[in-house]
Amino acid sequence: MQDLFSSAHDDNDRPDSSPNVSAAAPLAVRMRPRALDEIVGQQHLLTPGSPLRKLTEANGPAGVGPSSIMLYGPPGTGKTTLAHVISQAPDRKFVELSAISAGVKDVRRVMEQALDNRDLYGRTTILFLDEIHRFNKAQQDALLPGVENRWVVLVAATTENPSFSVISPLLSRSIMLTLEPLTDGDIGELIDRALSDERGLNATVELEHEAREYLIRMAQGDARRALTTLEAAAGVGYDQAAGEQSPVVTVEHAAQAMDQAVLRYDKDGDQHYDVISAFIKSIRGSDVDAALHYLARMIHAGEDARYIARRLIVHASEDIGMADPTALQSAVAAAQAVQLIGMPEGRIPLAQAVVHLATAPKSPGAYDGINAALADVQAGRAGVVPKHLRDSHYAGAKALGHGAGYKFPHSYPHSIVAQQYLPDELLDRQYYQPTTNGHEHMISERVARLRAVLRNEPPAPQTPDQTSDD
Repeated sequence: MQDLFSSAHDDNDRPDSSPNVSAAAPLAVRMRPRALDEIVGQQHLLTPGSPLRKLTEANGPAGVGPSSIMLYGPPGTGKTTLAHVISQAPDRKFVELSAISAGVKDVRRVMEQALDNRDLYGRTTILFLDEIHRFNKAQQDALLPGVENRWVVLVAATTENPSFSVISPLLSRSIMLTLEPLTDGDIGELIDRALSDERGLNATVELEHEAREYLIRMAQGDARRALTTLEAAAGVGYDQAAGEQSPVVTVEHAAQAMDQAVLRYDKDGDQHYDVISAFIKSIRGSDVDAALHYLARMIHAGEDARYIARRLIVHASEDIGMADPTALQSAVAAAQAVQLIGMPEGRIPLAQAVVHLATAPKSPGAYDGINAALADVQAGRAGVVPKHLRDSHYAGAKALGHGAGYKFPHSYPHSIVAQQYLPDELLDRQYYQPTTNGHEHMISERVARLRAVLRNEPPAPQTPDQTSDD
């Protein structure tokens, strides 16, 4: 297998987590944990008896084998590290493939060898497949026989939600483990360990407190990024130390290594949907600060400004509606402005629209009204158009009684007259239910009076909420 897969290895050919990692390897590789107890963060996955623990232990009782797992989480949270720790388990054959370069033939060769190892030598094969979301359906199908019959124990890593990127049969045969971004405390612990550990910088540099805080903040929960930036900052410190034995790494050195946080944002994946969801919910919840934060995240990540503008237009009608009719005008104007001036200047009218929408009174009245009306239509509750409302302009229409008895509203005081507009089957329907928020406070009173006149009924008494000011 070694000649087929350059990344495959046996017990005597351990991966990067072995003590023999080259001193020239990146700091993040040199500091990779060698055992589960060295792992920082993800403690919710490392409890006694957990699937990860079982993968790192010797084979248990007969008939009780380890489960295949999907490691799902952002970059730098420990997916590859966990796989390399698993590779140290006794009585295991560890094979590593990358979904970027491996194909169906490669997978099938691993399966054949794994079956031989199980039947001839009684050894379990752990197959680590990185970036499984890059495998197409045919490639994932090739994994099924081996996973189902436990020729291999699959450890698959992905930054994409497996629910969308992995086929259902493979998901049902695996346990999905979700890795969380590391906390600032976790990142700080990793930095401190790298500074002192002989595998890391071995106490050859000092790190200012401000520089440490800067590295933690810029890492954004990504351990690999934190250690990579630390190594680069140490390099800058050495270059500027003029031969000093133990240079002090300052925040200026760290800023030269990384002057801007790298925000995780995938335009077609979880982050795209999660951030836009949080954005809209923040506007709906009237939190203008949170709304501007999520707007900034999307702009910084290069999200299509036209997409943001379209979402604002929808929100202006869905969640604000007639409580502030000018909100829709602001959203449309922002969309047009983005088209005219582009980015980055387009961020300004977008921000103005976001502030308007977030601080506006809210009402789902129009949104709920059309949905209720559509529900009736889709359920077959439509009825026939009353004859007096039907078109009477074509020849023969009057002979059919179309338009007969229609009352022209402008011929009556205030341009309104008692008259049936809904079909007979829907006479009791009131789809629009205005709130008393913002401008809709006045509309709610007017709608009540209009309905009373149209149906020739006395107006409903006003509640205290309807007569009080906002």
